[in-house]
Amino acid sequence: MEYGSIERELYVDAPPQVVFDVLTDPEYIREWWSAETDFEASPGRPGTLTWTNESSGVRKSVPFTVVESDPPRTLSFRWTHDEGETAAAGNSLLVTFDLTPEGEGTTLRFRETGYRERGWEAAVLEAHYNDHRQGWDFYLPRMAATAKRVAGAR
Repeated sequence: MEYGSIERELYVDAPPQVVFDVLTDPEYIREWWSAETDFEASPGRPGTLTWTNESSGVRKSVPFTVVESDPPRTLSFRWTHDEGETAAAGNSLLVTFDLTPEGEGTTLRFRETGYRERGWEAAVLEAHYNDHRQGWDFYLPRMAATAKRVAGAR
C-alpha cells in the first residue's frame, strides 16, 4: 500500500454554502466530528481541535492552521498531533475539502496528504494512515448527514 494520501469523494445532499458552514462552524464540527474548536476560517489562522474520551475523561488537543478558505468552494488546513508545535509544511498533514455544486447538492472531494513527508518509520506511518483512513470513513458520512439536516432546517 502507498500510504501517501487518503482521498474520498461523496455527494452531500446540501448546497455548497451549507457544507462549508458545517465544515467551519464550531457548533456543527462538534456534532459531526465530536471535537471542540473555536477558530476563524481565514488563511494563516491557527486553531485547536479537542476531543474528550467519554469513558476516561482524557482530553486530546491537536493544533491546526488554516491554509486556504474560499467559501463555499475550498477549505484546507494543516494539522499535527505534536503538541506545542504550529502546524506547518513538514510537520503536519494537509486536509483539503473541495466543494462543487451538483444539482441541489454538493460533490465533496476530500484529500489528506503529507504522511510520507512526516518521516515516520514504516510501522508508525502505517498506523497513522490506517487510523486516519478509518476515522475519515466514519466522520465524512456524519458530516454529510449534518449538512443535510442543516439544509433542511434553513
